[in-house]
Amino acid sequence: MTQKAGAAGLVLFTLATAQFLMTLDSSVMNVSIAQVAADVGTTVTGIQTAITLYTLVMASMMITGGKIGSLIGRRRAFAIGCVIYACGSFVTSIAQSLTVLIIGWSVLEGLGAALIMPAIVALVASNFASKDRPRAYGLVASAGAIAVAAGPLIGGFVTTYWTWRYVFAGEVVLVIGILLLTRRLADAEPEARFRLDHVGSVLSAVGLGLAVFGVLRSGEWGWVLTRPGGPSWLGLSPTIWLILAGMVVLRLFFSWENRMVAAGREPLVRPAMLRNARLAGGLTMFFFQFMIQAGLFFVVPLFLSIALGLTALQTGVRLLPLSVSLLIAAVGVPRFFPNASPREVVRWGLTSMLLGIVALMGALEVGAGAEIVAVPLLLAGFGVGALSSQLGAVTVSAVADKDAGDVGGVQNTMTNLGASLGTAVAGSILVATLTSTLLVGLGSNPEVSAEVAETAQVQLASGVPFVSDAQLVTALEDAGLPADEVAAIADENESARIDALRASLAVLALIAALALFFSRLLPTAPVGSEPVGGTRASEVEPVEPEHLVVDRKDLDAREAG
Repeated sequence: MTQKAGAAGLVLFTLATAQFLMTLDSSVMNVSIAQVAADVGTTVTGIQTAITLYTLVMASMMITGGKIGSLIGRRRAFAIGCVIYACGSFVTSIAQSLTVLIIGWSVLEGLGAALIMPAIVALVASNFASKDRPRAYGLVASAGAIAVAAGPLIGGFVTTYWTWRYVFAGEVVLVIGILLLTRRLADAEPEARFRLDHVGSVLSAVGLGLAVFGVLRSGEWGWVLTRPGGPSWLGLSPTIWLILAGMVVLRLFFSWENRMVAAGREPLVRPAMLRNARLAGGLTMFFFQFMIQAGLFFVVPLFLSIALGLTALQTGVRLLPLSVSLLIAAVGVPRFFPNASPREVVRWGLTSMLLGIVALMGALEVGAGAEIVAVPLLLAGFGVGALSSQLGAVTVSAVADKDAGDVGGVQNTMTNLGASLGTAVAGSILVATLTSTLLVGLGSNPEVSAEVAETAQVQLASGVPFVSDAQLVTALEDAGLPADEVAAIADENESARIDALRASLAVLALIAALALFFSRLLPTAPVGSEPVGGTRASEVEPVEPEHLVVDRKDLDAREAG
């Protein structure tokens, strides 16, 4: 069922607003960490733990959330998810302790998002015809990407002039509005009643949870070798063990799913579906998109807010070029190039992202101002918008509409994995480069005493914090260092900070180049130009020619004779 033109705009607005809301929280909280920590009586580490748990709950429950939508109906799952999410936002807005904050934000909002996000993918499929889906998916995906860029602006403004609690109170009001519009959404009939695969749900949640948690803590623990002062399991960082354990559990998960299919029962995910070449290509590119996107949104705000000392509000304003070009590309590509090849559009998008990253690398130098991010962010925005306009339609068009909810769960799992890994990799490279460059610089600088350089080697071996000049100078003056030595150390830190940002961007550029190679997995035919088979691959059984079928009893009798 598809919407008439008059109602399509309202449906698109509803789904895009929901996607915007799902993505807003993390970027809003990142600029309000200090005030939130003070208000709920905890530390910055406590708030970062809540952020980690929010990502963890979403990533681990997304596949199960998509399957629940197939069971009870996507519109109902969407509405229930909105109610849970609104309850979480309300609890967060009145939280007076870290425990209550985690219950409201990390758990309730995470569970609500796990129901809402897969449902959005399926509801686009059921409300728009194939030819209209690239534009619809592009706008919905763009709403999420814009939320990442607009989050610092919104969070900075509200936190500066009022309180961060108003952000979450406003989310409750916004969810109520979304719920009122939910009845306008067309929904496919729920599938025939089946029992939810509880074992599969547990295995997928545990496997994904272990892997994502390991990735999220890699910055603190190290990837393979334990950082000085960090925990050690059998001589290695817990990160590598958690990732390996997650992979083993996920292997058990797929073995169980194959067993479910063989027994004629409804699995959480049909492994045969993931062998669909078009779907696999779309999911792979989703992973790369969010890996690059998250890494870029990690590096650029650090440069603006820490290196240049801009406020959260000023940082948000500087990120606006990306939001504008992203929206232009997401709307413009499907409208002006409706028959474009998804592969070519994605390749041009990745090329634009790569050029933006390389341009920013070239412009970064000591003394550079905030103006250098404008053109690179415009290029990156065009790239993200181009990818957003194609990938959602590519993945859903690979399967029958009845499987769109399942695809939504897997798709959002891949985006969460990509975003988590992108942030972790960019952060690890940044800290490692900053540490090595600064320590070498201090050791070779004649204006820095040997005693200070040796102390830095010991105390900062686990990682140099990425701090502003003002924070560093204040700490050094409080330590009683002379003014000329403070100035020398500050200069070395400024130079090392730029090198660290460049190194992170270089890794993101390599990832973008790798993504260009894997873009060959995408189809060349425009989305909607090829029919989608309504039969699941796993349901197609090989049929032997009748003259080759031998009755087992007859064969046994022949062997006995």
